[in-house]
Amino acid sequence: MLLFFASPIGLGHATRDIAIAEKLQGYDIFFVSGEGASRLIEKKGYTVVDAYRPEKFIVQDGQLQQSFRWLMSYYSYYKKCKEVAKGVLAEHDDNPIVSDEDFASIAVAEEARRKRVLITDIAETHFTKGAASLIEKKMNGAMKDMMKKCDCVIIPDDGDDYDNISYVGPIVRKATADRETLRKRLGFSRKTIVVSIGGTDAGRYLIERSLDAYRKLRDKLDADLVVVPGPSLQLPESPDYRNLGFIDNLHELIYAADLVVSLAGRSTMDESIAYGTPGIFIPIKGHFEQEQGAARLGYKHEDVFRLESLIEEKIGSRRNNTVNTGGAEKAAKIISTLSG
Repeated sequence: MLLFFASPIGLGHATRDIAIAEKLQGYDIFFVSGEGASRLIEKKGYTVVDAYRPEKFIVQDGQLQQSFRWLMSYYSYYKKCKEVAKGVLAEHDDNPIVSDEDFASIAVAEEARRKRVLITDIAETHFTKGAASLIEKKMNGAMKDMMKKCDCVIIPDDGDDYDNISYVGPIVRKATADRETLRKRLGFSRKTIVVSIGGTDAGRYLIERSLDAYRKLRDKLDADLVVVPGPSLQLPESPDYRNLGFIDNLHELIYAADLVVSLAGRSTMDESIAYGTPGIFIPIKGHFEQEQGAARLGYKHEDVFRLESLIEEKIGSRRNNTVNTGGAEKAAKIISTLSG
């Protein structure tokens, strides 16, 4: 059995972990996560313990607020996660663990001398500035030390392997059909814009601004708007858009769409690239990981104020050829080798 600890902060960790799990043939997989991520994993038929309750980012008008307060709350959350992980490991003797940015389980597994694989996009965080950054720097040091001691660290990006670091390329879920079949299945008969904000309510501002832009462009574009607010945000029904709520196949909507507008979550960006769909990715201001990810594709937070022109430009752009990344297969092979 594999113990798979998936960070519940957003849905991106869960989606790529599902992609890997689907390639791990012959393994019983026991997930530990929380909230929307747990619901997503359970929908795919896996056993999951819904045990984690992450601290919420404080976001106002698309900007991260009180980052030091959030960092201290995260440390408290981290300690609670360690207790959960201790309980899970105690019930499953000698099983190796895979952790997707759940450093609490890595710390506990290190103490228990278990084999451990870490999946992560980042080597350190940069949420705070000034004196508060000294505390964050210390936490980053502890995180790097844990990474060095893992049996393997899988990075879902392109790069050259070194030491215990393995680059596997983007990890994305596989669509169940070709694009035209998906469009018919999903009822996409016209050009379609998909707006997604992931697993938290932090992207409410992006939905509101996307709606404003769409209403101004609707007659000119002759396009439909589909909104995926996820598990944490309730939207009123409206004739202006189709509200799909919380779904487990966002990657297929991205593939079928003509344009995706999203927060700059890594998994959504990777799925957009993999399936060749033009995308507009707006990071939360002050969220270093989203800002860095969006910058790779030429976006910044201030682009939220020119969504109208961006939507008009991107929905008319040519689709890229789909990319067969193979990241999930490579990650599964590494995990199988280490846990065999």
